[in-house]
Amino acid sequence: MASCSKVPALGNVFGRQKSSHGAETGFKPPVLTFYCGSSALERRIPTSYCIRNRSSIFGVVKAISTVPNGFTSENAACSPSNLEEEIHSLKILRSSLCAAGSLHDKIEVLDLQQRVKSFHDGNRRVNHLLAFDGLGERQIFLLKCLIAIGQEHVFSVEPSWLESKGEPVRSSSPLKNAFYILLDMIEKGDKSGDSAKDQRYLDLRPGNGDAGPSKTGNDEISLSFGRLLLMLEELETFYDCIGGIVGYQVAILELILASKSEVHSPSGQFHQEFSGVDSIKEFYVPSGPDLSKDKEYAAQAAIWGIEGLPTMGEIYPLGGSGDRLGLVDKETGHCLPVAMLPFCGRTLLEGLVRDLQAREFLYYKIYGKQIVTPLAIMTSAAKDNHKHITALCERHKWFGRGRRNFKLFEQPLVPTVGAEDGHWVTSEPFKLVLKPGGHGVIWKLARDKGIFDWFYSHGRKAATVRQISNPVAATDVTLLALAGIGLHHGKKLGFASCQRNVGATEGVNVLVERSTAYGYWEYGITCIEYTEFDKLGIADAPILPGSMQAQYPANTNVLYVDLPAVERIGSSKTVASLPGMILNLRKPIIYEDYLGVKHSLYASRLECTMQNVADSLLTSFPHRCYSNVQENLDTFIVYNERRKVTSSAKKERKDTNKSLHQTPDGSLLDIMRNAYDLLISCNVQMHKVEDNSCYLYSGPPFLIFLHPALGPLWEVVRQKFHGGSVAKGSELQLEIAEFYWKNVELDGSLTVLAENIMGSVNEREQEEATFQCGRCRLQNVKISNKGVDWNCLENVYWQHKVHRLESVKIVLHGNAEFEAYDVVLEGNHIFEVPEGHRLRVTNENNGVCSRMQPLMDKMASCGSWYWQYTVHNSHVHLEMVEL
Repeated sequence: MASCSKVPALGNVFGRQKSSHGAETGFKPPVLTFYCGSSALERRIPTSYCIRNRSSIFGVVKAISTVPNGFTSENAACSPSNLEEEIHSLKILRSSLCAAGSLHDKIEVLDLQQRVKSFHDGNRRVNHLLAFDGLGERQIFLLKCLIAIGQEHVFSVEPSWLESKGEPVRSSSPLKNAFYILLDMIEKGDKSGDSAKDQRYLDLRPGNGDAGPSKTGNDEISLSFGRLLLMLEELETFYDCIGGIVGYQVAILELILASKSEVHSPSGQFHQEFSGVDSIKEFYVPSGPDLSKDKEYAAQAAIWGIEGLPTMGEIYPLGGSGDRLGLVDKETGHCLPVAMLPFCGRTLLEGLVRDLQAREFLYYKIYGKQIVTPLAIMTSAAKDNHKHITALCERHKWFGRGRRNFKLFEQPLVPTVGAEDGHWVTSEPFKLVLKPGGHGVIWKLARDKGIFDWFYSHGRKAATVRQISNPVAATDVTLLALAGIGLHHGKKLGFASCQRNVGATEGVNVLVERSTAYGYWEYGITCIEYTEFDKLGIADAPILPGSMQAQYPANTNVLYVDLPAVERIGSSKTVASLPGMILNLRKPIIYEDYLGVKHSLYASRLECTMQNVADSLLTSFPHRCYSNVQENLDTFIVYNERRKVTSSAKKERKDTNKSLHQTPDGSLLDIMRNAYDLLISCNVQMHKVEDNSCYLYSGPPFLIFLHPALGPLWEVVRQKFHGGSVAKGSELQLEIAEFYWKNVELDGSLTVLAENIMGSVNEREQEEATFQCGRCRLQNVKISNKGVDWNCLENVYWQHKVHRLESVKIVLHGNAEFEAYDVVLEGNHIFEVPEGHRLRVTNENNGVCSRMQPLMDKMASCGSWYWQYTVHNSHVHLEMVEL
């Protein structure tokens, strides 16, 4: 084999820039020097080119490309046999690169690759016309990796794109003429440009030369190429555990091959190169406590969870792009991430944070100590996700929790690939269609970004994990019991699960049993995505004939994790740190090219699934276990009613679609059903929520929004509500924690807004609250008004955006209090109580009498009454204390 030095290297094309000391300098926007004999045509542009014909939506067009003549990526067949050959070749390349010591050695390995040599040889006729400037050795390595894996089409440039980057193209445009003369020279074999004696060039980097295209055009081209290099750098660095760019492509092709041959690939779930793993033996339905049935155990587990809150963190994977929601900023027209969805009167992120604050408030009320849970949020660049989430937190002053208790870390975006051949999808030259790489990157990314050390510095040893699109996961005991069981029994990972319907596009939780080559048996609870059912032989069958309930429970991505356990996996530098790699090839992606034309094609990106970190937490036994194995596992599962665990707001409901599944409308109805179940248990008479089909024609039967700090445990709420009724078509919104309702009859709209729901925040130390709360007591009160205008066409119920004809609204500033006894409130009323005062409304002389009084002495700091919380026999008991 010829030595690398004898192979025509790309060093003269991908030039290396050194400092005066000979060291490689940092990245500068690369500039391609483009020479022509006429001084009017002497230009520089960022890439190297030859010509080929290429089909596009515009027909057959001439394209300027780096792809050598006769060597196009379209020639690569995508049959299983050819995919196997490609995978084999790339694996050899991956091994060679891993064995190479220095970056220079790695480049030499790449220079020996046929694609890289052909790329160079195919451009030889124009090499004297082309020269790169400003690239360092690292950037050369990245670009050669891209060529070596068959993605040279990323450099393909159409004339229309060049026109779009410059000034309005006229026949006299120097840039346009220069390119078209170059096209003619190559196609006609014109040798007039071979002589270098008259060649000169003008530097068209931004700000240089007066005859070039607009400064903006040059900036955009250089910026596009620079962004490509930065993306490749991020891909090579983050996916180093599987071989960087080359390993990434290997994983993609293996999964595509698996989809064609219906054989699960080594890159898929459960085949993560564990030493000694022989085969998967069986899948079973996992057993675990059902919180909806064993109420006493649920109460005990919740108490464990409350006691352990000072040792817990919270993790939100918010990096998803949420394309199916179609969320757009009405003012700018820009796409928005899922976290910004306005749901029930606030963004989804605000809803998750106030759920957390409600649990902290419960801890304070029981133990008299304030805690602030550190919150780690994984964001991404998709739809400016990171920017929007940061701005939202800043706008809300970090929710009064202090900036130091938040840690935002950004996940990398990865290329989308064609479902048939694994070609990376581009929207324009140098610009890939990028998507977040799935929430499974969270463990490796958290390790790389120091998130685990940050949690430890806050004294935390475990965390709960929930997704942004699930607004019901903290309902009643679900999250507290999940964390409590994990902490109390020293588990490493736990799943909150529920029943699943046959055919649902949801993953399932399973108990996996498998044997190893060393004679051991491994067991654990894990997840299988619905896209993998066929490959792994999972039958999506009902639990009983004729039933809609599937035999396996739903995976909800509501998790408990032991931080040291998942950190060990995230730092393993093996494929295990990227759990559950999958390609969902069943759904098309939609993207827009540089001309504004939308395209739809079947493509996907390499995704990892965070819950499949469980695959690395299996427990080994020296023999096969036939019973009671789950008691001794490091993983566990807990069940609850479905609408107390998951209700996804993942996709926009179209007017023509009658299904509410995974839509914000469906999530709203689940919240209304939970409110019905809760208040009915408090002996409040209400109209039942009917079938989803009724919602499509008449909306929900009522709107009830209760702040989670009223509980969040339902047994706490039940001690604050006693009797009364809520008529059909009524609206009840309670933004308050210290509240008492007894025999209240509501027919219309009632809103109670406390400025300090769980206490005031010290402005200087925005993590220390005084807990001077607003308070409200209603007893033997009848409220009657016209309420919500249910005929208003502008109502958006799931946003809690409604038009009201009349309402009763109570606004409490600071520690203000409101009380109403034995009174009828008819029509429209607004009661606004200033800080430090109590407003009492009663019936006097068959009319409404209002008296405002200042809160004196101890009442000014503690209120005239408060709820005292105590724990007895694993239950939380409340007693009203009057001052």
